[in-house]
Amino acid sequence: MDKNAFAPTPPMGWNSYDYYDTTVTEADVRANAEYMAKNLKKFGYEYVVVDIQWYSNAAGTRRDAYQYIPFEDFEIDEFSRLQPSTVRFPSSVGGKGFGPLADYIHGLGLKFGIHIMRGIPRMAAHRHLKILGSNATASDVADAGSICGWNPDMYGVKDNADGQMYYNSIINMYAEWGVDFIKCDDICDSWMYPVNRFSGWAETRMLRRAIDNCGRPIVLSLSPGPAHVENAYHYTENANMWRITDDFWDNWNLLKNMFWRCEQWQDHTRPGCWPDCDMLPIGKLGKGHGHEWVSHFTDDELKTMMTLWCVCRSPLMIGTDLPQLDNKDYKLLTNTEILVMLSDGRAKQLRRSEKEAVWLSEGSDCVRLALFNLDDDAAEIAAELPEAPRDGGTELWGAEDCRIDGKTVSASVPAHGVRVYKFKK
Repeated sequence: MDKNAFAPTPPMGWNSYDYYDTTVTEADVRANAEYMAKNLKKFGYEYVVVDIQWYSNAAGTRRDAYQYIPFEDFEIDEFSRLQPSTVRFPSSVGGKGFGPLADYIHGLGLKFGIHIMRGIPRMAAHRHLKILGSNATASDVADAGSICGWNPDMYGVKDNADGQMYYNSIINMYAEWGVDFIKCDDICDSWMYPVNRFSGWAETRMLRRAIDNCGRPIVLSLSPGPAHVENAYHYTENANMWRITDDFWDNWNLLKNMFWRCEQWQDHTRPGCWPDCDMLPIGKLGKGHGHEWVSHFTDDELKTMMTLWCVCRSPLMIGTDLPQLDNKDYKLLTNTEILVMLSDGRAKQLRRSEKEAVWLSEGSDCVRLALFNLDDDAAEIAAELPEAPRDGGTELWGAEDCRIDGKTVSASVPAHGVRVYKFKK
């Protein structure tokens, strides 16, 4: 199967992490999936992704001390494969795994995804559990010198035939469950191994081979970032999307920094290969992280974020609890004139400075000009189109029309805000 056919446009959906952290339950996932099917599916949102530590029965119970409780007794089968917590995902009882939940989500016309950590469970290695289809044990396959600096669950996997057999076994199981999307963590970048000994490069290729051989089209997403642009070939050959940033949250400085990251990656976007700006921290956030809050982004900053993600054709994964989404944020997430740039646009940055950025998106029958104000005060921003526009332009967030002088377009843009103008070709 051609991996580039798995995600011809940037994947869109919901991920549990920003709101639930490690604590999401089956009831939570179903509620968010139901909301998506009813309200967001028609706009292209389709993936429902269960994020980190779905195999932990005690996840979140010691959040004051640990995000990831070390050496917890996870749900695991005899072949070293983590299983959903039966406490949090009751439909998995009896060895059914995520099959029943995936079936439910598929029944809503949506797709199902899970988060995994790179590697093999340390618990499996310590217990010398089996590897399906191999005479080796988990302790033989584990690379104990390759670990994650922020999560204690896994060892790396050795790059050999038995290591590949382990990855084949978990991917085949996920395919049997009906998984459509895998977000693999601690694999896109590692601050622990800046030069050598990072087995994640080999493990990415092992995952790719396992997916190619499983018989199911599964989108592969790599985290965390920042991805290394000098290794763009590695990402495009093996994955469908990869994080170009560390965890992105509702902070203006992080958003401003994304303009530099998008500039770096603008030439590495094509069908099936999507540099990923990370989740959209919109609406209510943080319940599972220890306290709930409403996104700190202003309305103008939210428009800037949505515009940048769409003009650069980043995947869109919503990070809030969808049933609590208010009407203002719903409208922002469903602006069809902005969303269409994901499927009908070729992005190009025209310029960037500390105070402004200008992007051009070439559509099939139009051009869209995005004028971003990165300064703390309102400003007049002007840019030239490739040729004089044939009409007066339409602002896609509902603001005032622009001023046109030949090929030059100018507008007043609020602090941290954006104006996006659409012109006929």
